[in-house]
Amino acid sequence: MDALLAPSHLSHLKLKPQLPTLSHPSPPNSLPFRLRQSRQNLLLSAALQTPQQEAEEGLAPPRFEDYDEDETYGEVNKIIGSRATEDGKGMEYLIEWKDEHSPTWVPSDYIAKDVVAEYETPWWTAARKADESALRKLVEAGDGRDVDAVDEDGRTALLFVSGLGSEECVKLLAEAGAEINYKDKRGGLTPLHMAAGYVRPGVAKLLIELGADPEAEDDKAQTPLDLARMILKQTPKGNPMQFARRLGLENVIRVLEDAIFEFAEVQEILEKRGKGENVEYLVKWKDGEDNEWVKGWLVAEDLVRDFEAGLEYAVAECVLERREGESGKMEYLVKWSDIEEATWEPEENVDPTLIQEFENDGKKL
Repeated sequence: MDALLAPSHLSHLKLKPQLPTLSHPSPPNSLPFRLRQSRQNLLLSAALQTPQQEAEEGLAPPRFEDYDEDETYGEVNKIIGSRATEDGKGMEYLIEWKDEHSPTWVPSDYIAKDVVAEYETPWWTAARKADESALRKLVEAGDGRDVDAVDEDGRTALLFVSGLGSEECVKLLAEAGAEINYKDKRGGLTPLHMAAGYVRPGVAKLLIELGADPEAEDDKAQTPLDLARMILKQTPKGNPMQFARRLGLENVIRVLEDAIFEFAEVQEILEKRGKGENVEYLVKWKDGEDNEWVKGWLVAEDLVRDFEAGLEYAVAECVLERREGESGKMEYLVKWSDIEEATWEPEENVDPTLIQEFENDGKKL
């Protein structure tokens, strides 16, 4: 997303950062690691399964806090699992030891950085490049990897691939169990916010089909629709360089509106309240649903113009006849529910549904 148009809380999510390289990577299966427990700083999250489930299935690895205070661990054989902490701000890893110790969940802060990088670098490289093939190999590796693993800023792979517009990667991660409505820890952005902010209508539609909440709010109380509309407003009109962006944003907005609003025909506007962007109209629906206050931009412009001009509406029951008017345009004789006398009206003033019903009845005769 162009820096000029990126909201402040969205711009921190750089999609293609340069990953640090390991200057001295340790050989596989020979990762140096010695560790002594310190009870003062241990932060352990809950297991991926509930304690009861793990106990019943006999799958619960010992917790790091279960070991004696003076116990020293030997060398790491390898990492055999990962999971995000409950607060979503860090990771812990299931360590397989070379000595007699059982596999243990250990917070990332207690593990050598090279050990973690050996395990995590391929994942984040694939995510930040939206490399579907590489991600698939890692997902299918069966190495206990958490697909909702978080980076140093509390972001998941799904956030990155959504912003990059990769529908294939989004499908892959969703099928692997990634949290569709996950919120990053720096701005509360969901994958759908990313798709909206980075103008990815295809991904936005896919995420909604997969269960994304189109009304989820970020830390600034903005929904994905609010974000897309704000960026569209900031995108210059009449600039050929911005035409594709505006078109993409309009498509994103259409996708989100379709997901949020059940469109129905307004019979008439009854009242108005608010000013500017906050204006709302109390509308009466043609399908008989309860009157409802609706944002002004959701109401048809012609209805708003008529209301502002003081025009009144009546309820038409049916069309009785038709004729060609003086201007050569068709006119229809309309019977009203609240007016005793039928009146001739130009076609544009008559409900198209009533005209169609009249035409169908004429064909039957």
